[in-house]
Amino acid sequence: MDLVDQHCHSVVLADLAPERFAALLTESDRPPAAGTTPFDSALGLAVRRWCPPVLGLAVHAPAADYLARRRELGPAEATARLLAAAALDTCLVDTGLTAAAGYTLLPLTELAAATGAEVREVVRLESVAERVTATAAGWSRALRSALETACAGAVAVKSVLAYRHGLAVPPAPPGEAEVVRAAGAWLSGPRTRLTDPVLLTRLLWTAVDVCAPLGLPIQLHTGFGDPDLRLHRADPALLVDFVRAAEPSGVPLVLLHGYPYHRQAAWLAASFPQVYADIGLTVSYTGARAAQVIGEVLELAPFGKVLFSTDAYGLPELFLVGAAQYRHSLGRLLADWRADGACSAADGLRIERLVSADNARRLYRL
Repeated sequence: MDLVDQHCHSVVLADLAPERFAALLTESDRPPAAGTTPFDSALGLAVRRWCPPVLGLAVHAPAADYLARRRELGPAEATARLLAAAALDTCLVDTGLTAAAGYTLLPLTELAAATGAEVREVVRLESVAERVTATAAGWSRALRSALETACAGAVAVKSVLAYRHGLAVPPAPPGEAEVVRAAGAWLSGPRTRLTDPVLLTRLLWTAVDVCAPLGLPIQLHTGFGDPDLRLHRADPALLVDFVRAAEPSGVPLVLLHGYPYHRQAAWLAASFPQVYADIGLTVSYTGARAAQVIGEVLELAPFGKVLFSTDAYGLPELFLVGAAQYRHSLGRLLADWRADGACSAADGLRIERLVSADNARRLYRL
């Protein structure tokens, strides 16, 4: 099946030491506990299931053998094989992350060459805001101008507000006097990371204003992530006031990941015309349980509003695992539906095409 990876990141092209490779198999940014390894996880099993044959090893080859074979081939050859095996048609890449495991990520042109896919940019809102230079009084105007410039040629923008403050977004932008006070404090400080709730709220509402005439969707991180996240603040149900208030703009809102709140994301997609639900990252990390999780999203979410992605980051293995685990898991789910009489073969094929590529092509105007 054609796959449009509607949310992913670039990869590291480097000879990774075993501990650095393993660090990219987990959302945690801490060293593993003594006696444990990220390979002993649902994602680790999925890597050992789908990736060794691409490098010339048996399915479920031990982690040590896999890493040795990867080093033997070299990072360029291993990366080329793994990305080719993922067989992705298009990749929409969040460019807000530039490094992983201490190494620089491939630029978009090189990622496109490695994947053989069409690669398009998704602009990270917070990254744009953190580069804005202006006076406090001019910050709002400068922010809008910076976003308009950054969005030229992009297919979407993305917010990591869930990490920075949480998803309980006010249903209206803050007043300008409040923004000026907050911008003054931000501009006079170290400016390492934008976390001020007033400025983050203004940023998101400015994105709505900029994206509306351009027809660009806004992607929002929801659900699990690294330990920097306060998980209860990443529940997409917290967005409901913002979703209602933003509805007249017509700007599509894509709820990324969702897990373990993927049913809440599905409810929002079922309830609001402009909301879409992504199943990326979740499919990879839930491994053998991915078919059940996809089924839980499809319990409520309209089939025309669910989107495939890998959310691969750092390791080319995560592109292959995301794609292969998705193909396998959706295939199992739809086979069960057909066997139970819940859908016809034609229905199953249509659902597969919608979620895999057609929804993304329509939404992002690809």
